[in-house]
Amino acid sequence: MSKGSDLLVAALENEGVDRIFGVPGEENLDVVESLRTSKIELVLTRHEQAAAFMAATHGRLTGKPGVCIATLGPGALNFSTGAAYAHLGAMPMILITGQKAIMTAKQARFQIVDVVASMKPLTKMTRQIVSAASIPSAVRDAFRVAMEERPGPVHLELPEDIASEEIEGIPLIPVHPLERPVADPGALDRAAAMILAAKRPLVMIGAAGNRPRLVEALSAFVRRARLPFFNTQMGKGAVTGGSNLYIGTAALSEGDYVHRAVEQADLIIAIGHDTVEKPPFLMKSAGGSKVIHIGYQSATVEQVYHPDAEVIGDIGATVTALADRLGGKLEADAHLLELRQKILARINDRAEEDRFPPTPQRIVHDVRKVMPEDGIVCLDNGMYKIWFARNYRTHVANTLLLDNALATMGAGLPSAMMAAMLNPGRRVMAVCGDGGFMMNSQEMETAVRLGLNLVVVILNDSAYGMIRWKQAVDGFPDYGMSFGNPDFVRYAQAYGARGSRVEAVEDLVPTLEAAFAGGGVHLVEVPIDYSE
Repeated sequence: MSKGSDLLVAALENEGVDRIFGVPGEENLDVVESLRTSKIELVLTRHEQAAAFMAATHGRLTGKPGVCIATLGPGALNFSTGAAYAHLGAMPMILITGQKAIMTAKQARFQIVDVVASMKPLTKMTRQIVSAASIPSAVRDAFRVAMEERPGPVHLELPEDIASEEIEGIPLIPVHPLERPVADPGALDRAAAMILAAKRPLVMIGAAGNRPRLVEALSAFVRRARLPFFNTQMGKGAVTGGSNLYIGTAALSEGDYVHRAVEQADLIIAIGHDTVEKPPFLMKSAGGSKVIHIGYQSATVEQVYHPDAEVIGDIGATVTALADRLGGKLEADAHLLELRQKILARINDRAEEDRFPPTPQRIVHDVRKVMPEDGIVCLDNGMYKIWFARNYRTHVANTLLLDNALATMGAGLPSAMMAAMLNPGRRVMAVCGDGGFMMNSQEMETAVRLGLNLVVVILNDSAYGMIRWKQAVDGFPDYGMSFGNPDFVRYAQAYGARGSRVEAVEDLVPTLEAAFAGGGVHLVEVPIDYSE
């Protein structure tokens, strides 16, 4: 006789799930037993937050929801940051949590929290499964909702008595492809007319343009339309190849190098901009550049973003149709291309400066030097993210993963672990500040246990550097942002990893090369100078 947990696992297999990440508890034991005899691998992590970050990154890199599991109460609440990370970052993910029995109450209210209510603002959908017979439809609907635009997390709560309920003859629901609406031809015609009439049109690629399925369509659009383009932080790497039309990345909202081009443009074609990102530019209420919004959904109207025209529908189909209307009719503005050279020169300034501790520019330069074109760099959050967003050139899509939506600390190592699991033949590097690394450093044990090949770079300034910098900019005294650190080399060794410390600027590249050549998990500690 089958039980509810068997039906849940069969429904997950039906969706193509091959791994589940998490920290199971007593209320998940029926599910754990069903997993033991299934084709799905249970990847045990050392904290639920890391499991959620890994599942979210699976969704980000594959377009298919990653799945994570936790127990009730404290375990489920530890998913909260990961759920928000996926929700703001538009990453498809399924969170499964246990709960006490709903037909009896033998432990009264012990550990019971209303997890469904707590997940409501952090997910696209949250529901408790109240009968085993409803499991197939609940799972199919969860995957559909998670993958539909705008993608994101879905939460399912499975009480232990529903998991153990015996049941037979409940069929699974076949998976059906998602269909995305296409843009109205009239809207496409109007957008094309605005672009052809503009003197200095400029393309911006945002977070929603950086989906795995859009790589070919966006890359072809850039080639065919021949328009200069820049990207937001989360739009970085959406287009393959080193295009001579690429102007840069908006690492800040204003006053960055790329904003010289933004100020010169009379029309910005914003492809996939999602206003959950820190604004890549500040739109003026009058007298500034016109903006066309191209997206799966209408733009949210913000003080700093209120487009003049919209083309709503599947982005891949939209840019292909737009290229058909523009192909051969445009030449990139010579002034913007000249400005591009000046911007890139400024970005590369000081990239080979030999002072020690090294500057962020030098670290980005040296990391780029050791990473092949298809190598994947996963950033945590800190001051260095600005420099990687600005200076790190990508040549293959989805090879620089950063978070400019929730912008949480602690996600760098788990996201890199997921990237390494999905791409065992490619170089993968996590780049973390010392503060962010310590928030999930226990996952070093998980990485070692899984046998991953992964280099973890720790940028050590013994402080919460980004907030310390902002404190100084705002004129406050230096207070409350500094801390001590463990010996990171010995810390890595305690987990069964290897560790190295860079003690001269010229040693960074050979140390990183040796770390990759040695295989396994290798931590490299690098001091960093943010004094500028």
